[in-house]
Amino acid sequence: MDIQPIKNEKDYDKALAEIEMLWGAEEGTEKGDKLDILLVLVEDYEEKYHQISPPDPVEAIKFRMEQMNLTRKDLEPFIGGRGRVSEVLNRRRGLSLNMIRNLHANLSIPLESLINNVKLTA
Repeated sequence: MDIQPIKNEKDYDKALAEIEMLWGAEEGTEKGDKLDILLVLVEDYEEKYHQISPPDPVEAIKFRMEQMNLTRKDLEPFIGGRGRVSEVLNRRRGLSLNMIRNLHANLSIPLESLINNVKLTA
């Protein structure tokens, strides 16, 4: 089993290709063990060099609206009246803690997405 540390993008691409070939290898076998080790190495490299930030809160809300076929009116129970919904979706008003709680509880939008770079309002 020849496994090297991932030091650059070339090593990273090579490890991904190897993972693809080993995908589905049976656990406890040499191939399965190699797959497990490569997955740990790739995960560590990605955490350092390929971090994925949570989405913008407004984009997270719009994405959930699209997924659930919701209209702006459907958001009113969670955000407030029509004007308030418009202000939030047009980025003229930040999300309040109450709005964040309502959106998370009722639309299952992850809290991490709703609080990312948000200026909380009262």
